[in-house]
Amino acid sequence: MTSSRTLSLIILSLFIIRGTYAQTLPSGPQVLTFFSNADDTEQPYGLYLPKNYNPQKKYPLVVMLHGAGSNHRLELRRVFGKSNAPGETDVEASLSFPEWKDVEYIVVSPFARGTAGYQGIPENDVYDVLADAKKRFSIDEDRVYLTGLSMGGGGTLWIGLSRPDIWAAIAPVCPAPPKGTQDLAMNALNFPVHFFHGDADPVVPVAGTRDWVKKLTELGTKVEYKEFPDVQHDSWVGAYKDEFIFGWFDQFKRNRFPDQVRFATRQYKYNRAYWVQLDQFTPGLLASIDTKFTAINELTIKTSALDAFTLILTGHPKFVKAAKPLMITINDKKIKVPALSSESISLQLQGGKWSIVTTPVANAKRTAEEGPLSEAFAARHIYVYGTGGNPTPEELKARQDIALQAANWSTYRGEFLGRIMFFPRVLSDKEVRPSDLESSNLILFGTKETNLLIEKYSDRLPLQLNATATKDHGLFYVFPVDKHYVAVNSGLPWWTGLKPEGYPFLPPAQRILGDFKDFILFKDSVRNVVAEGYFGTNWKPSELEAKKIAALGVVSLR
Repeated sequence: MTSSRTLSLIILSLFIIRGTYAQTLPSGPQVLTFFSNADDTEQPYGLYLPKNYNPQKKYPLVVMLHGAGSNHRLELRRVFGKSNAPGETDVEASLSFPEWKDVEYIVVSPFARGTAGYQGIPENDVYDVLADAKKRFSIDEDRVYLTGLSMGGGGTLWIGLSRPDIWAAIAPVCPAPPKGTQDLAMNALNFPVHFFHGDADPVVPVAGTRDWVKKLTELGTKVEYKEFPDVQHDSWVGAYKDEFIFGWFDQFKRNRFPDQVRFATRQYKYNRAYWVQLDQFTPGLLASIDTKFTAINELTIKTSALDAFTLILTGHPKFVKAAKPLMITINDKKIKVPALSSESISLQLQGGKWSIVTTPVANAKRTAEEGPLSEAFAARHIYVYGTGGNPTPEELKARQDIALQAANWSTYRGEFLGRIMFFPRVLSDKEVRPSDLESSNLILFGTKETNLLIEKYSDRLPLQLNATATKDHGLFYVFPVDKHYVAVNSGLPWWTGLKPEGYPFLPPAQRILGDFKDFILFKDSVRNVVAEGYFGTNWKPSELEAKKIAALGVVSLR
């Protein structure tokens, strides 16, 4: 009886282990989904699973980012060197996966909402795909690589440089990076970068990539560059030919504890790299640190626009607690660190001098409470129009239409660009539930007289547009409330007077969001700015901008 029970337990244990770890998906190319809480949708991504996948073995992972007008299925083909057949359209090529040579890599290609760039919601999707792959499969986290072409090449630079300690190497192909990416070039010190570009590219000029290669080389990054003569905007054909990229990635593993870390950022959401964390700076301004072990327990550090940081030294081979006291030279001033109770040390700038502190004093601006305006739209959010002030049915419909226009990310932009597959909710102020306030950022339209939620938060909000000024003025700003953002748009919609310009990755109302700081006050047109800027660490406008706002006489300042 006992042996029978033991055998049953063994069989049950094997069943549980198999159910937990066994991979039942077929090998080869396919499509999976993950649940996105940004808009409560299932979002697809391409997956390649190698033959004879073994969950007891660790596999390298490649994340492949598609370009404009493309998708996750097409890009999964392209990273394996399978471009369109002669005369085949992208739509036709997306319908099936051809045979290709097996590689001992897991590959994922996020859809990332379509042609929407790789910041905000699409950027979050990339990280969600990465997390989903790590949850489903056995991934070697020291061999995670990033590549992409055109818009996806730009996304490779942005995502790779804003969080450099995730990646072992990156490979941008004819990259079109978003504005501000080159300011982060110093962050590429600890992984190699391989660029590819055609010298006859009429869409993304090759001069941009040549500038990147020059700048990164001067900064000490390991850079390789392949320029294809007479090739236009399809250099990915040569870049990914014969599965070249996998062989190149094979050479590199992530260094978790580099001797030197150089890191720059403008946002607290990107405030850590390797063993360095930036704790206090002014969001919107570029803060940086360059810290290097010169010997065991000896560090030299240079900072810029930085007021506090923490060194997390646990596991670093150059930090040995028993060896000798830690000696830090920061901006040419020496600091001898007393015996540490932990393997982390925080320093803060106080009265113009760096001092060791137990915990850096936090500003009112911090992670998830820093702005700028685009951050309110970069995660789950709801568009809310007002019902206050006894509006007529026609006025209520007009208010709803403004919110609907702001929320219409999925407008059709033609056959090539298609739609952005993001579907946020639009509610009246009376329809917002307590669960919405707990889970979502709020995009509020109106004033305290017309929107019940603006009225609810009015004693906390820094700016209020007077009801008499709503016909010819627009006020738009972001403010943190109860661990979420509210973005308040009073008077004219923030896209008033905006003319189409540039390549329309986004619809007009959404395209301009990345250009805003924390607040803007305008008259008649968003191009006619009265005042704009970042709120200070106390979430108030600067003295100069406050004077401009007050002089107009249409806004109340708290």
